[in-house]
Amino acid sequence: MDLYVAPYGSDKWSGRLPEPNTERTDGPLATISRARDVIRELRGSGRLRVWRSIASVGDFPITVWVRGGRYQISEPIVFGPEDSAPVTYAAYPGEKPVIDGGKQIQGWRIEEKDGMEVWVADVPEVAEGKWCFHQLFINGERRPRARLPKRGFYRIKEVKHVGDLYTTFQCETGEIQRWKNLTDVEVVVLHLWIEERLPIVSFQEESNLVRVSRNIRRVWGSLRDIEGARYYVENVFEALSEPGEWYLDRTAGKIYYVPMPGEEPDKIKAFAPVTGQLLRIVGKPEEGEYVEFLRFEGLTFRHTRWDYPAEIANQAAHNVPGAIYMEGARYCVIEDCKIEHIGGYGIELSDGCVGNQIIGNEIYDVGAGGIKLNGSDVNGPPSKRTGNNRITDNHIYAGGRVFHSAVGILSMHSFGNEISHNHIHDFYYTGISCGWVWGYGDNISKDNRIEKNYIHDIGQGLLDDMGGIYMLGVQPGTVIRGNVIHDVVKHNYGGWGIYLDEGSSHMLVENNICYNTHSGGFMQHYGRENIIRNNILAFGKEGQVCHGRADAHKAFTFERNIVITDNQPLFIDDYAAPLEKCNFISDVNLFWDISGKPFISGKISHDAEGRIVLTNTITMDEWRKLGQDRHSIIADPRFKDLRKFDFTLMEDSPALNLGFQPIDSSDVGPRPKNKRR
Repeated sequence: MDLYVAPYGSDKWSGRLPEPNTERTDGPLATISRARDVIRELRGSGRLRVWRSIASVGDFPITVWVRGGRYQISEPIVFGPEDSAPVTYAAYPGEKPVIDGGKQIQGWRIEEKDGMEVWVADVPEVAEGKWCFHQLFINGERRPRARLPKRGFYRIKEVKHVGDLYTTFQCETGEIQRWKNLTDVEVVVLHLWIEERLPIVSFQEESNLVRVSRNIRRVWGSLRDIEGARYYVENVFEALSEPGEWYLDRTAGKIYYVPMPGEEPDKIKAFAPVTGQLLRIVGKPEEGEYVEFLRFEGLTFRHTRWDYPAEIANQAAHNVPGAIYMEGARYCVIEDCKIEHIGGYGIELSDGCVGNQIIGNEIYDVGAGGIKLNGSDVNGPPSKRTGNNRITDNHIYAGGRVFHSAVGILSMHSFGNEISHNHIHDFYYTGISCGWVWGYGDNISKDNRIEKNYIHDIGQGLLDDMGGIYMLGVQPGTVIRGNVIHDVVKHNYGGWGIYLDEGSSHMLVENNICYNTHSGGFMQHYGRENIIRNNILAFGKEGQVCHGRADAHKAFTFERNIVITDNQPLFIDDYAAPLEKCNFISDVNLFWDISGKPFISGKISHDAEGRIVLTNTITMDEWRKLGQDRHSIIADPRFKDLRKFDFTLMEDSPALNLGFQPIDSSDVGPRPKNKRR
């Protein structure tokens, strides 16, 4: 059975026709919500069977064809357990339906500010306290709020505390002032691997003390930075000066905008978000009631607001919600959809989500990250555990626009997932993060497969302590295979290709290519019994293979890898364990330095100007006397074009004699639809 929805439809019609009939007495429905209700009514009348078994999928499927156009919503579309049936909500062939959580701002007029032309529009709902927004999108592009400094950052001078609370800091003279609507100004602090968004409460001009409404989690800027944390301020009326900037005056209910060249006030399309989420698929896993067999295909989801989380996240903006939210969902599919211009994560699979597929979607211009998975931990109820989902072939980019520490794909307490063939780039922190237990404690996260992902241009010098792929905790059965990672750039420390952080154990890392990383291709902080084999690691700016804490057990085995440097160190102790006391095993590798200089390893540090300093150095001969790399060779690996990062091995490569298996990266990243399964 087919139903139809169209912007020109009516929820009083049957929805059985794709176009209104001649008499305009019947035709398509007007909303997806009404189509959902029609299907509920069919089920209630006994005309639609109830499926409770995956074997029943496909018996009598229903397709709701959504015609092209804009569907404005002010609250999310909700599906519950009563909607479980093989129903597909799909874009009508050749058309583009948009589920839009934004509201258009019109009525712009031209005024003057500081001798400059600005546009102003009245937003009465804001003045009435019924609406507040932090994002503005004009002609399909995100516009920045007026900020200071215009380029670069300020530095916190000192953080004050009252009891256990850090809610006050001291700034340098002139950085914070008694601006208009001061409590609408927001301080954004960058510290290590997180950002902190802190609305101002008050400012004492005589002492330069700034009090904010939220407890500051961190004090200093970096483990290698004796200066205070960097910060900037947003939504400053007095700073409104550059084309594209805007400012919201909540008190007066007015929005100000400095136009871009060529824009005209009566021709732009300006939208601000209203709703925080667009789609909610919510079951009751603790009661055994799930939402099953729903499918969403080819739809565009656009415009959501962001709100301050209850607490500042300690990592990865993990408490920022998704525009599409799933809880207690099983065997549901989101495929070939577009999610754009939103305030948080794109898609969130929360408690009790099992067997779902997130495939072939484009997620971009997001305030946080792309896709987030999380369920109950080892101490939580089994019914709320999340796992065995497929996250494949998605293109996720232009993220962290609000919450800079968000990641492309975040898998927290979740098991048995396939995270493969995704393309992730243009983020300020990690590409893929998997695991949510720091150390050797029990972990739900296991048996995950992170494979054939293309990850590049992340970090971008904004935050620290990141990886193209970042892992946490004991994760038996987890495989990181066939990924290509490059251009990971940290601010001060920690920009690695593959980063096994605290407690990472029992993982297999093979057939990956990592190059042009700021700190190194591979890093293990501490963990046990990982296997690192048949990878290509090239041109880490500080070193190639990094090792942290040496516990009283084998950390990892490093074998049959190709490691390329350009006069950079080979192995580096980046944390606390001297290489002479390292607890990993390295052998049967190929090493090559294109500069022709002898290999050297040692402890990495930085001088006062931030330049790399290598101490406690050891030569390759000394390294071998420690029992390491006795069967490894130093030779040109004979790549097809190393200067262009073509790592195809020639037939006469000496690496092949070591048993190195050529890495085929031709299918890395999203695949055509007919090759996804």
